[in-house]
Amino acid sequence: MHEDLMWIAISGEPLDPASAMAFVADPKAGATALFSGTVRDHSPGRTDVSELEYEVYDDVVERKIREVVEEAFTKWDIIRVAALHRVGTLQVGESAVVVAVSSAHRSDAFPAARYVIDELKHRAPIWKKEHWPGGAEWVREDLAHQSE
Repeated sequence: MHEDLMWIAISGEPLDPASAMAFVADPKAGATALFSGTVRDHSPGRTDVSELEYEVYDDVVERKIREVVEEAFTKWDIIRVAALHRVGTLQVGESAVVVAVSSAHRSDAFPAARYVIDELKHRAPIWKKEHWPGGAEWVREDLAHQSE
């Protein structure tokens, strides 16, 4: 329905938040909300995370993200959306996910961007493995950071 107004991608290449911002840019947009989720060096119970590894269920993940983005278009008056996620091994500081939303006003851009990232993390089949010196463990993305 809004295919030409959304950019959804799963990539093994580094994500560029500036490219997402450029995609959602529009003369009608007075607001752009950008979220870049980056790999950090810690997680609940760990202070020594060295890298993250992401895997996705290829046949479903883009469809689920597209579904979330379409829902955002029905809930808010938004113009364009970019929702990008990395796969593979990422180092501390790298962007794992980027969401950008443009709208005429911030009152639509902020909640729409929050909805897209929250629902993407909850519904898209994406798995994360935390690595640290001497070990690693798979973490469920939909439960890992419910308070954030």
